[in-house]
Amino acid sequence: MYTTIAVLVIVMVLLTQALFVVKQQQAYIIERLGKFNRVAQPGLNVKIPFFDRIVKRVELRIQQLDLTVETKTHDNVFVTIPVSVQYQVSNAADSYYRLASPSQQITAYVFDRVRSSLSQLDLDDAFSSKDRIAREIELTLSQEMDGYGFRIVNTLVTDINPDPTVRASMNSINAAQREREAAISLAEAEKIKIVKQAEADAESKKLQGEGIANQRKAIVDGLVSQYESLRDAGIGSEAQEMLLLTQYFDTLQEIAKHSRTQTLMLPSNPGGVADAMTELRNSLLSSSMATSQYARDMPEN
Repeated sequence: MYTTIAVLVIVMVLLTQALFVVKQQQAYIIERLGKFNRVAQPGLNVKIPFFDRIVKRVELRIQQLDLTVETKTHDNVFVTIPVSVQYQVSNAADSYYRLASPSQQITAYVFDRVRSSLSQLDLDDAFSSKDRIAREIELTLSQEMDGYGFRIVNTLVTDINPDPTVRASMNSINAAQREREAAISLAEAEKIKIVKQAEADAESKKLQGEGIANQRKAIVDGLVSQYESLRDAGIGSEAQEMLLLTQYFDTLQEIAKHSRTQTLMLPSNPGGVADAMTELRNSLLSSSMATSQYARDMPEN
């Protein structure tokens, strides 16, 4: 009876030592008498007690290694660069037997690649080259780590952080450039506004001048026509002077209505009025000739 119990206990111990379960997304490295035997896959597995031994439980899920690299750019600016490397075991046996510390190996490759790339770039170029640096790191790691049983899934360069004083200087420079561009834009807008206003004023004055010239030509032509009609009819100079005097007073009335002048100097003696009539007659005749000549010379629109 005791023998049976002893046998059952031995069998249970052997079964416990022989049977083992591998979880999903894991692999077990099995050695037999100190030599690699096989890789146990997920599920129920059997090993020979006292001969086979589980030496390593390998994680097959994607792992991430976060690093911070301190280096110097081509223009001697010290920066810190956060780098994230996502990797996965592709060959469990090689990952265990060929590489003692994969994280340290990946770190060494990342530091070497980042420092090599940043030493050839100025700070401004480094900001625009983050994706290229990440691709270079991923390519280098993929080539080097593949032989050790690791697959590089992705590499991210999340930021480039210069010294705080350098960052403050860069912000000041960017702010000054934006203010300069804004000032240039405002000046261009004001210039366009002034030019357009000047063009509009010139066109308005041109049209106004043409209107005044036509108006004066019509008035002068009418007065000259009336004056010549009176002269041809044999009417004396008194009637002619009365006509001119009437037009003279009408003109003064228009000036009083539309001009901003508050004081107007006029002759008060009879001789002064007679002289004014003579000058007015001569001016009308001269204006008629000048206005006719201007109308002939003015280009047609």
